[in-house]
Amino acid sequence: MRSVYDFTVKDRSGKEVSLSDYRGKLLLIVNTATGCGFTPHYTPLEEMYKELKEQGLEILDFPCNQFANQAPGSDEEIHKFCTLKFGTDFPQFAKIDVNGDSADPLFAFLATEKPFTGFGKGLKNAALEKYANANNKAYGDKAYIKWNFTKFLVDREGQVIARFEPTVDMAEVKKAVVAAL
Repeated sequence: MRSVYDFTVKDRSGKEVSLSDYRGKLLLIVNTATGCGFTPHYTPLEEMYKELKEQGLEILDFPCNQFANQAPGSDEEIHKFCTLKFGTDFPQFAKIDVNGDSADPLFAFLATEKPFTGFGKGLKNAALEKYANANNKAYGDKAYIKWNFTKFLVDREGQVIARFEPTVDMAEVKKAVVAAL
């Protein structure tokens, strides 16, 4: 059975990092952007990381510019923005694609394990779905991730146990993380 431990990613400096280095940790893997309406998610993510890191939580941040060009900067510019504005201390990796033929294999795996089931109910969520569908039309069946700040919860054995769209309240995400710890 495949797990996230089978994947290698690049850190901000371009160095290969095996996700098996995180074996035994509870992972919250997130695709992010610095210019998105969901960018304030960095605050509760960092709060959760500070509170739960010692219990085994790791948050892995993967910037992506595929959603309305909302992460246009270099890896270093993105990192500076996140650390200065939100005080983020969790690992941030090199900017990647999460959709299309150039999608990082990790995100193709995550999304295959826990496919998109919708943004939820309400006008705001319906508007985001319409906008996301238009944005992701070019990726066809390889539109794995629908928008920035999609989060995947991975258990200590490397198995994907939950997917949270950016519209899910961060309190609900934290509740699932605490339960999984």
